Amino acid sequence: MYRLAFATVIALTSLPAIGHADVTRGEYLAAIMDCGGCHTPGQMLGKPDHSRFIAGGDVGFQIPNVGIFYPPNLTPDPETGLGKWSKADIIKAVTKGERPDGRVLAPVMPWHSYGRLNPQDADSLASYLKSLKPISNKVPAITPPQDKPASPYLTVISP
Repeated sequence: MYRLAFATVIALTSLPAIGHADVTRGEYLAAIMDCGGCHTPGQMLGKPDHSRFIAGGDVGFQIPNVGIFYPPNLTPDPETGLGKWSKADIIKAVTKGERPDGRVLAPVMPWHSYGRLNPQDADSLASYLKSLKPISNKVPAITPPQDKPASPYLTVISP
């Protein structure tokens, strides 16, 4: 019994400082929500760069007549990621589909589903994202429909 309690204390002390349970729950949520599936470089090409986990995808999503959108950097890097975003900004983007600048997220971001997160889980996810090591990784800008993309992308074709 004593050994189990001691091992638990050691495990918890290695977690980031922002509420241990919140960050652990947030990490779990990011995994089951598959944030890394779109937001990790190389993931969509079958060669994920785990050293840049959720630092922004390099394969975009084309929405016909709208443009090509590349999954942004979700690490707290202040220049290329969410470093200047508050937890409330992250929660609003994930659950309401709106960035701090007012732009609505691309429809490929499943924020409608994520909008069902309870407030505690949304806060845990934001706490986890804020706890990560900042990674500088600028993803390609939105490519308007009339422009040629500089990076690979997936597209939706209507039957």
